[in-house]
Amino acid sequence: MRMSTVKRSHAFAREVRFDEHRMHLVLLDGREVSVPLEWFPTLRAASHRQRNHWRLIGQGVGIHWPAFDEDLSIDAFL
Repeated sequence: MRMSTVKRSHAFAREVRFDEHRMHLVLLDGREVSVPLEWFPTLRAASHRQRNHWRLIGQGVGIHWPAFDEDLSIDAFL
């Protein structure tokens, strides 16, 4: 029996922005992903200033918010 191997590649973020109800991610490959803030209670409860103070971690495989020590993986969105 021959088994095939599926190679999983990581997505990398380059930009994060918010509107009133959603978080929008722009990926290095040009894709854009939007998710409801309802999925992330900590981000939903944060101030506009706190949400917009983020940094990419692991060369874009994740996002970190220092104000409330929150880390999110880009692969989790996909």
